[in-house]
Amino acid sequence: MQKALWFISIVLLALASCRNNSATVDPVKQAAKDDSIIQVYVKQHHIAAVKDRSGLYYQVLKPGSGANPAASSTVKVTYTGTLADGTQFDQSTTPIEFPLTNVIPGWTKGITLVKPGGKILLMIPSALGYGGQPAGEIPPNSVLVFTVDLLGVK
Repeated sequence: MQKALWFISIVLLALASCRNNSATVDPVKQAAKDDSIIQVYVKQHHIAAVKDRSGLYYQVLKPGSGANPAASSTVKVTYTGTLADGTQFDQSTTPIEFPLTNVIPGWTKGITLVKPGGKILLMIPSALGYGGQPAGEIPPNSVLVFTVDLLGVK
């Protein structure tokens, strides 16, 4: 129950982070900084990552089977979330279910790249995460790294 409440509060913070933070951080400079952090992370961990047009880096660790979820799907997952420095800020070992419309953009984009039964590593630049807003233990403008097991799709 505590995990679910924490997750819901993160979702609400994600929605609040949609505000324009351009007055405090130059988005172009922040995107370049995030990209550099992710590239270092990929190199240090020997990851065969793919970068999509949004700036999201990912590696499909296990493709799964069936149809990929849509951005409007409800998914059931387990996951671990860390900062790029390895600091773990969240983990769900018990399956949790939620609509992809209620999470950070990096998750909405990333989870659609793997099929049910699959596993994906997401390296999310801050603009696709919580942006300039802190979220619990997550500092503003943080690159986020998630390992997600997609257990089911509705």
